[in-house]
Amino acid sequence: MGLRQGEGSFWINILNSSTHRIGFQVTMVFQLTQHVRDEQLMRSLIAFFGCGSIRERGLVVDFRVQKFSDLTHKIIPFFHKYPILGIKSPKVPFGDFCKVAKLMDKAHLTKEGLDQIRKIKAGMNTGRK
Repeated sequence: MGLRQGEGSFWINILNSSTHRIGFQVTMVFQLTQHVRDEQLMRSLIAFFGCGSIRERGLVVDFRVQKFSDLTHKIIPFFHKYPILGIKSPKVPFGDFCKVAKLMDKAHLTKEGLDQIRKIKAGMNTGRK
């Protein structure tokens, strides 16, 4: 899965929400991006993982998974079994992504849990020092 190293992202969104008791909704996303010429390859990931969607954006195509159960039952276990090497190793954004997934077991519904998620999110990807 060498595509993941340079073209993929794990990220957390914290959105204002009037339908959530705490006033915020936490969502998690895994996304791979490739040139549109690789669209068929990207579509094959839907069959491989049994989840996700494809979105074209000009000259690129994204494979995106954001359903929480798909992330926790398919995507996270895949990357635990086949660890990412290099700068995006499991200790970096993937490890943080997994920490947030564990907090999503109800902690995200409390102010303290949401604060923990915000702290982890702030250190992910470009926020990491």
